[in-house]
Amino acid sequence: MASQTTDASIDPGKQALLDKVAPAHLEEQALVTNNRDFNWVTDKICKIVETNAPNWWWVCFIVALATASFTLMGLIWLVSTGVGVWGLANPINWGWAIVNFVFWIGIGHAGTLISAILCLLKQGWRTSINRAAEAMTIFAVVCAGIFPLFHVGRVWFAWWLFPLPNANLIWPQFRSPLEWDVFAVSTYGTVSVLFWYMGMIPDLGVLRDRAVQRLKAGVYEGSSQLRESMAQAADVFRKYFYGVLAMGWRNAGNHWRNYEMAYLLLAGLSTPLVLSVHTIVSFDFAVAVLPGWHTTIFPPYFVAGAIFSGFGMVLTLMLPLRALYGLHDLITQRHIDNMCKICLGTGSIVGYAYIMEFFIAWYGANPYESFAFINRAFGQYSWAYYIMFSCNVFTPQLFWFSSVRKNAALVWIMSILINVGMWFERFVITVTSLANDFLPSSWGYYAPTIVDVFTFFGTFGLFSTLFLLFLRFLPLMPIGEIKFVMPEADPHGHGDTNGKDATND
Repeated sequence: MASQTTDASIDPGKQALLDKVAPAHLEEQALVTNNRDFNWVTDKICKIVETNAPNWWWVCFIVALATASFTLMGLIWLVSTGVGVWGLANPINWGWAIVNFVFWIGIGHAGTLISAILCLLKQGWRTSINRAAEAMTIFAVVCAGIFPLFHVGRVWFAWWLFPLPNANLIWPQFRSPLEWDVFAVSTYGTVSVLFWYMGMIPDLGVLRDRAVQRLKAGVYEGSSQLRESMAQAADVFRKYFYGVLAMGWRNAGNHWRNYEMAYLLLAGLSTPLVLSVHTIVSFDFAVAVLPGWHTTIFPPYFVAGAIFSGFGMVLTLMLPLRALYGLHDLITQRHIDNMCKICLGTGSIVGYAYIMEFFIAWYGANPYESFAFINRAFGQYSWAYYIMFSCNVFTPQLFWFSSVRKNAALVWIMSILINVGMWFERFVITVTSLANDFLPSSWGYYAPTIVDVFTFFGTFGLFSTLFLLFLRFLPLMPIGEIKFVMPEADPHGHGDTNGKDATND
């Protein structure tokens, strides 16, 4: 029992009452369980890269490559034939391309949130998942950038999207809303790559040093001489590959000081991007006069939805890796609980936005706006609306229950449903407002073509291919940051297996 601090100036009766009602010490679950030490953390993370790729990795990689080829075939067909191979027609000139663009940009938001904002808020639980979330951000931005580039049609004139004046000092496409996306997404992608790479430098130095140590020892075990030679050649490759990427990292004190300063500066630079990028994307819709688009709720609504879907994708990726690589001591129940709670909070915000859209349409007494939202719920696209509402509003409410959060398989299924719901949200926003505009004679029903389907589902293959390559060649988790949140890193001493300080309060 921790001793109570007494104050001589307080009446003894009051002191006794204070001692009686003193709050109990709330024990917080450790971020690295089972009393693991520093060496175990280093070996566990490094061996994911250093050992041979497991069979499941090769199977997933081949399937991902085959799926990514769908996007390549779809884009070749598009360029050789024209944008007409997509299901676009008047009045629905924005179809799956813009839907997929906004969806993938939203997926990428969790990485920046986990890395930057939670870093500035000193949330230690981010350490086991931030590296994978940062990689997810970059790969999602790559997938997102495909669609507006090819949606403009004549892709060989894509340089018009850049601010290059012609002979008459006229900016060809500078007034296009897509220009805002070019600036926003390119900035977001550049800063995300820098942030991701900066955080990996100490771990790349660790992988380089481990390869050098094995080469100096010169002892390689294998079933044959060929396997021993291949293992040695792999270490030679790692020595030079990670040596170049580590940029002379020597684990010195001044290196750590400069690293922490640069990391914090990039975190501060990345923080406004979380809010600004998807806000700018939402302006593509909000600046239009179409009912269902022309609303000021879009910026916070889109940002909350992006964080919601991003954390859903983090759960979708990390829970299988946790099981396959045996990372239960690094990705603990505390990490899963926190991510589920964020999904619950942002999902509730999204649900509130859905309800407020109907309220604003009713309160504004605009017949066109009222029709737009009633048509979403009861019109020809009502099936998409109900899928959206079920997955984004009802599904995350199950995270109120700890028994649900402790069931990893159920959490994984729900994370997939969250991403399904967010894609349908983008579909409902984009398509329903265009399909039924001010002129009933031009109303239509949008149906995607096989090229739309191939191009979209192929991006999942592209995303998976890039993520699997990251998993194979780069450290999955930040070794130094994980060690920093372990009890052993406390200069005042550490305690039991639960990470509780051994000293009395």
